[in-house]
Amino acid sequence: MSPNNSRHPRTPRQKKGSTPPLSPLTNMRRFFGSFGTGIIVFVAIIALYSLVADTGVQKPTVSLSELAGDVATGNISSISVDGDSLTATYTDGVEKISKKERDSSLTETLTNYGVTPAQIAAVSIDISDPSGFAYWFASLAPFLIPLVFILVLVWFLSRQMRGAGVQAMSFGQSKARIIFPDDKKQRVTFKDVAGAKEAKQELSEIVDFLKNPKKFLDVGAVIPKGILLMGAPGTGKTLLARAVAGEAGVAFFSISGSEFVEMFVGVGASRVRDLFKMAKAAAPAIIFVDEIDAVGRSRGVGTGGGNDEREQTLNQILVEMDGFEPNEKVIVMAATNRPDVLDPALLRPGRFDRRVTIDVPDRNDREEILKIHSKKKPFAEDVNLRVVAERTPGFSGADLYSLMNEAAILAAREDRTQVSQYDLIRAIEKVMLGPERQSHLLSKKEKEITAYHEAGHAVVSSVLEYADPVHKISIISRGRAAGYVLHLPLEDKKLQSKKEFLDDIAVSLGGYVTERLMFDDLTTGPSNDLQVSTALARDMVTKYGMSEVMGPIALEGAGGRTLFGRGVEEGEYSERVAAEIDAEVKSIMTTAMERARKTITEHRKALDAIAARLMEAETIEREEFEKLLVAHGIIPKKKKDIEHQP
Repeated sequence: MSPNNSRHPRTPRQKKGSTPPLSPLTNMRRFFGSFGTGIIVFVAIIALYSLVADTGVQKPTVSLSELAGDVATGNISSISVDGDSLTATYTDGVEKISKKERDSSLTETLTNYGVTPAQIAAVSIDISDPSGFAYWFASLAPFLIPLVFILVLVWFLSRQMRGAGVQAMSFGQSKARIIFPDDKKQRVTFKDVAGAKEAKQELSEIVDFLKNPKKFLDVGAVIPKGILLMGAPGTGKTLLARAVAGEAGVAFFSISGSEFVEMFVGVGASRVRDLFKMAKAAAPAIIFVDEIDAVGRSRGVGTGGGNDEREQTLNQILVEMDGFEPNEKVIVMAATNRPDVLDPALLRPGRFDRRVTIDVPDRNDREEILKIHSKKKPFAEDVNLRVVAERTPGFSGADLYSLMNEAAILAAREDRTQVSQYDLIRAIEKVMLGPERQSHLLSKKEKEITAYHEAGHAVVSSVLEYADPVHKISIISRGRAAGYVLHLPLEDKKLQSKKEFLDDIAVSLGGYVTERLMFDDLTTGPSNDLQVSTALARDMVTKYGMSEVMGPIALEGAGGRTLFGRGVEEGEYSERVAAEIDAEVKSIMTTAMERARKTITEHRKALDAIAARLMEAETIEREEFEKLLVAHGIIPKKKKDIEHQP
């Protein structure tokens, strides 16, 4: 309720759109589907041909003897001979068809039936040439068309099966995506990456080596074979790796660590070999493995023994990195946000011995990142990116991109052609907390409880010396919260002190204490506050050594699972120590609750005034909030006050 603000390849010249290998079941389904479709089309063609062949007007037939008699009586004006077929046209215009003997002429046949030469001469006889192309095509079409169709169908099916065989043979090939140096559309340089000054300085040496390796080799320097990019999600690790390739103008092979691992043992290792083979052929090149912790976790702490697919893949990566020569001009880069779980063999000198940490951007860096993401967005005159940067401490580059995109969406949704400052401010809250839940209407009683709850957070935060100042209070539902208080530090912090932690816990309990004091009851509203503050108190005791009772000892690792390269499960200490931890956490929480209770009791009038204004306006911005504080004897925090804190 009171959130604190604490982002294939193709093988060289491989065709675009190539698909990964299909399973045998999929190939079988595709084969029978194509075969069935071919049979249906074949039957349809035969039926269509029969329909077309039978649509002609059927002429009456007459026997040859009757035809001879009609010639003798003078009832026939002309006869057309087409092979052994006869078409007789009578004097009344009626046409009849007949057949003659194949090996005898029409004249000879009529003479045999007693027709005189004079009677035959009175009839016009037209003999067609049966040797033309149309005649033979018409004669053979009923046989040729089905035969040609069957041959085409067999060729298509055999080609598809051959493709399936090729896919099966390529099952162990690398699925890496590649960006070629001449691909201007996908090229990224350091100009496209704001902030991360130290990281770019470290990586510029890699660029220099790829461009001019002789300068390093002449003085006996060997450039690191592996560079490990470490940082929180969304800080730009992948973007920096692409920028190195773009600056150096070399091929960039990228693949995710999870793409190596398959159901069959040995496939991942085969793909690693194929990837390094392609990179060496395209050298100078960069191989980038994203989320390398998917395959590079410490061996011997998981299930599956020492011969499973993941460990086979990791072993192959280690072997390939050892096989590099100093002048091969192939650099391996990898990214992870969990460097603590990586196998020590990956981090030793000769492998990923250059580690670059990418921090969350500070205020100036955030402003530069916002400028990059705003290049294609039309801004109104009131937009001030400096203010936006000040209100987004803790935001990563990906968060800032999402913020700019959400602001543009909000402007487009309201049919405006420019993005205003109001859109950017709303987008900050949407990225942090989620969209407004306008349909989530509170009853009058719930609205009062929520207003006092958030006012309790705000009052405690404004009074305690080391708590962050309040920038906004709202009882409009966002995400899963019925209301929220936006705390923002006056300046970016790299370290957190024990006093700041204790004040943060007291602020988190401000809503809990207020509900008990004002309504003599509790709701489910403070549940998240209790979870966050309890977790922070436990971290103070077990990770940061901030407990006077437990002393300077770390009982849990940074992630609560891994410490010094080996698995550390929760509870790897005696039951007595666990009981002492629980007692110390309870003591911290109880003390913080008493501090919050004392603060709220002493400033009850300010609490009532803020809650009443919230029930009326639903949202209080910083300027109005500070006026309420001053009116009730509370001095708002200013930057100069923070600077003089011990």
